[in-house]
Amino acid sequence: MKTMLIGLAMLAVPQLAGAQALECRAPGAIPRIRPDLPSASQPTRIVPIGSYTLAITWSPQYCRNPKGDSRFQCATGNRFGFTLHGLWPDGEGKEWPQYCKPTAILPAAVVRRHMCATPSAQLMQHEWAKHGTCMPGYSPARYFQQSNALYHALRFPDMKALSRRDGLTAGDLASAVASANRGMSADMMRVTATRDGWLDEIWICLNKAFRYTRCPAHQGGLQPNAPIKIWRGGR
Repeated sequence: MKTMLIGLAMLAVPQLAGAQALECRAPGAIPRIRPDLPSASQPTRIVPIGSYTLAITWSPQYCRNPKGDSRFQCATGNRFGFTLHGLWPDGEGKEWPQYCKPTAILPAAVVRRHMCATPSAQLMQHEWAKHGTCMPGYSPARYFQQSNALYHALRFPDMKALSRRDGLTAGDLASAVASANRGMSADMMRVTATRDGWLDEIWICLNKAFRYTRCPAHQGGLQPNAPIKIWRGGR
């Protein structure tokens, strides 16, 4: 029922919801998934959870220089605006938990169900292995259900209009996104960009109850007055 209500809301306000999946058909078969394991540079780290980050990626920019298993996202006729990168548990300080326990390959049914939000099976495996395993009591199905509920609840401003605005700053973009979402303010997200100043991702800060909250100063991102450009791709 909740999914149906979200879908109806998206239809009712296309100018706000249209920056998510613009056109997507879930694949009949998913690519082969490799295990995602801790390493010397990305070791197991178990620390208490203090908050969460919901990370979303601007797909037109990603598809300018795609990497990994990007065909479904960038070369099959599907069209995306913001895609779901992942839901990340943060620590109580600057360190965050990661790779908290060994995990099997994700069930194909779980991957297929969420491919139109996170259009990469390998990325989903990575997100569950690195981040989801650190959330006590969560299974893959519950982890992706939680992250997708948060993602689909987001509303977005007219990204095409913003991309044409002269002198756009990261603060302008954050304020526009916040204005589209009840209970959100510009200081509750971090905007990231490529080295050339093109929008890459938005990181939305959440408390332990998954409600929007002010981001910690150490989390990074662009300064509000930093200029930013938005790539529209073929849109």
